[in-house]
Amino acid sequence: MTKVFYTGQRGALFGLAFKTALLTVLTLGIYRFWAKTRIRRYVWSSVSIDGDRLEYTGTGLEKFLGFLVAVVILAIYLGIVQLLLFYFGLHFVAEPETGEEALMQAAVIYITLLAVLPLMLFATYRARRYILARTRLRGIRFGMDAAAWGYVWRAILHYLLTAVTLGILLPRQTYWLEKYKTDRSYYGDARFEQGGRWTGLYPAMIHLLIAVLILGAGIAVLALTEDPARAVPLAALGYGWGAFGWVFYAVRGRRYLDSMKTLDGRVGFDARPRVGRVIAIYLLGSLAVGLAGGAVFAVASGATAMAVGPMAGPGGTGPVGIVIVALLYLGAFSVFGALVLAFITQPLIAHFCETLSILDAGALADVRQRAYDKGGDAEGFADALDIGGAI
Repeated sequence: MTKVFYTGQRGALFGLAFKTALLTVLTLGIYRFWAKTRIRRYVWSSVSIDGDRLEYTGTGLEKFLGFLVAVVILAIYLGIVQLLLFYFGLHFVAEPETGEEALMQAAVIYITLLAVLPLMLFATYRARRYILARTRLRGIRFGMDAAAWGYVWRAILHYLLTAVTLGILLPRQTYWLEKYKTDRSYYGDARFEQGGRWTGLYPAMIHLLIAVLILGAGIAVLALTEDPARAVPLAALGYGWGAFGWVFYAVRGRRYLDSMKTLDGRVGFDARPRVGRVIAIYLLGSLAVGLAGGAVFAVASGATAMAVGPMAGPGGTGPVGIVIVALLYLGAFSVFGALVLAFITQPLIAHFCETLSILDAGALADVRQRAYDKGGDAEGFADALDIGGAI
């Protein structure tokens, strides 16, 4: 059994994230592709497996070019959707004055969101494929099949099935979508395979079911007594339990799925992430980020008053003052983002790495190199749809 270690340091990641965030602000957002690349290289190189470290080989330039291509395609696609809506008499109303206009505006918004959903699912799969294609261990590349559209229609069908069954078949959705991605993933010439059964995820769902029962009890109390004050405690308890239940399902579900994965039928995995530890990281990290972030914004506000106050006149602060205010607050947001990475994201990565063991890791020596994968749009759609922000 080979343990996985994470050696990243909070201060080093914070400094890198803050510096790259400032460069992103100064370049009006263009540097964010290079910023994400640099952060990934740091995180990947901090993961150690039997003394060998992961390597991330992606570049900011290919992500930037992929983003430009994706934006053009997305603009054309959304333009066609809007033309079709207009053809059927539906169009966006800036300030609806009648109930009919408000209903039409809502219809346009929801139809547009549903039209974008397939692209979001496509982007999710392609982003994972790109990351795997740019990850190496011992010089051997990971990879993934080009099967994004197959994932899209399967995901849509599973979402509909989960919705129709009021969430009862959520474990089926989780398992089969993960299996689709896992069974098409590779390390060199060795293929991953997702084992287990979708019903094995039901124990992880127990607290979500308890939350539903509590909320149902609250609805029953409200219907019988017609007194909202009596139902509020149950509703609050139900929502709180539901939040806990969702974290429990995510962690225990990941634990089950990862432990059932194999590589080339020989290498296995033993994942043991702890729900309590994950919740503690979120709570303590959020507290630290909130306190430090609040102090930063307080300093930014004071600096703004000192810098812009003397410049204020009858016509306001003027363009120079506006620029100063914008830069100070963007700098404060950069600090906030770096704090989230250092106090929440990195500890979570470390916990999931350090609770993972590889079984029969010696078989990895038999794996051979795979062909280079150009990686398609290099997460372009994920970045264009703003779902590529995760490390």
